[in-house]
Amino acid sequence: MRKNSLLGRIYFGLVLVILYLPIFYLVYFSFSSGKSMDHFQHFTWAHYQTLFADHRLLAIFLETLMLALLSSLIATVIGTLGAIAINEMRKPAKQRLYLSLNNILIVSPDVIIGASFLILFTALGFTLGFASVLLSHIAFSVPIVVLMVLPKLKEMDNSLIDAARDLGASGWQVFSKVLIPALTPGIMSGMFMALTYSLDDFAVTFFVTGNGFTTLSVEIYSRARQGIDLEINALSTIIFLFVMLLVGIYYFISKRQGKKVKGVGGLIK
Repeated sequence: MRKNSLLGRIYFGLVLVILYLPIFYLVYFSFSSGKSMDHFQHFTWAHYQTLFADHRLLAIFLETLMLALLSSLIATVIGTLGAIAINEMRKPAKQRLYLSLNNILIVSPDVIIGASFLILFTALGFTLGFASVLLSHIAFSVPIVVLMVLPKLKEMDNSLIDAARDLGASGWQVFSKVLIPALTPGIMSGMFMALTYSLDDFAVTFFVTGNGFTTLSVEIYSRARQGIDLEINALSTIIFLFVMLLVGIYYFISKRQGKKVKGVGGLIK
């Protein structure tokens, strides 16, 4: 057992090194005074100063962030309601069918999804821009939220709902004071996953962006084709720190919500 535990730790450590070493390498060179990542020269904040002077890139970053927040919020609402609807289906065959349709969207290549949305929007005469990207991001985020919320529904003690109804709680009170608190960890997980998928997505977004709107991933790709600028390293460092902050907030909320769920019976009045 000790040998297996040691091997597991070594494997886990190697995975962390492989995953995080390129990120730290990128962050490291964001403070280099050079023009490339060939070798580190001397420490400087120049690339961050250039970044904050680049109003176009900052505007794209804020628009991308707004898009991710809006799409993840809408997808979380739709995905949560969808998970509840699937869980309440009486026929197992019907439930499996809807789950299969949900999972197909997750495993389908992004290129196919992006091309499908492009064909759909073109056929409908829909102008490509912020709205087309938003609808696309909501569509591929909903299945993720469904998968995150469904396990919490399976784990939930249905006697809590029965007890709430016996105590005279209305349908809305059961939903808001019993069901949602019990599902909150899954809902938060789905929302954060949807947020990161939206921030990260390139393939789908590349197909459905118009001339008047672009996201950070598409902009970075366009600039990278002309050569990596260390301004992108500075921006990536800020995004990495922002994501770490989001993860910290998520764990704090999950830990706090876990304590509330244990005492959910006391909320039924």
